[in-house]
Amino acid sequence: MNSKKLPDLPFESWNETRITVPIILQIIGKTRLASSPRKNHWWNITLYVSPRGFSTFNIPVNEGIDSVEIAFNIARKAVIISQSAGAEIVISLAQNPTIADFYKEYTSKLIGTGLSIDFVEKPFDVDIEKPFNSITEYHHFDWNYIEKFWKIMQWNNSIFQEFSGRFYGKSCPVHIYWHHLDLVVTRFSGKKLPPMDASARVLEKDAYSHEQISFGFWIGDKNVQEPMYYSYSYPSPKGIDDEILLPEGAKWQDSNGSPMALLSYETVKSSATQERLFWISWKVRIKPEQNVQIGK
Repeated sequence: MNSKKLPDLPFESWNETRITVPIILQIIGKTRLASSPRKNHWWNITLYVSPRGFSTFNIPVNEGIDSVEIAFNIARKAVIISQSAGAEIVISLAQNPTIADFYKEYTSKLIGTGLSIDFVEKPFDVDIEKPFNSITEYHHFDWNYIEKFWKIMQWNNSIFQEFSGRFYGKSCPVHIYWHHLDLVVTRFSGKKLPPMDASARVLEKDAYSHEQISFGFWIGDKNVQEPMYYSYSYPSPKGIDDEILLPEGAKWQDSNGSPMALLSYETVKSSATQERLFWISWKVRIKPEQNVQIGK
């Protein structure tokens, strides 16, 4: 796909949908979390870009004899639960159900699938404190923008996979962390880090147990109100934000006390370059003594 053909995704144009759909995906992701064996760095909770939308892919049930997949299917405007040992279960989104109505139907239809709903029944890391079954103000499904978002994620997914394949060390799958709805690929140097202090959340203690550099794309938030690519290192090398970023338009920004490299989706979309793998040119010129091998 030529970058000129990438769709527009104005931040303000799908405000309600941009909140409704991530909450639906959080419910699906929390189900995978509750139903899957633990994996390092929380890789057992993530979602994936699929040919029809977004998916958990296979979740083992019945002691691994069977499996279940939960998919947000854009073409069918539905959440679909596919069972290796049972019928397909369809929960329609075509009539714009509230989060509360969706959640009630969803949990009732999970009965007998082998999947668990033993999780905190509230959105995570968003400004909504109500449980899922009480969220009635969000019921927005603008399928035009949902499809645009999915197409952008498909394109990014292909680039991240090719980028990931150039590294021979430990690397995570290209996957979606649903609490921020960001598509991520992370490289690890293999160096274990000292444990975080007691104030850190359990999520952070495991996610940042080893030296890493992460690359991602997310739809934006109240602080960065546009779709954005990012990269950060943990721990961050001293002085890294004094280094030059490429391509033109990339910039450094503070993120909770650490430098994060940002590149706007609009910069990529409107670029005149014909180079498909723009990602390869997005890099930091690192001084040799910094020796950040995992960033090369």
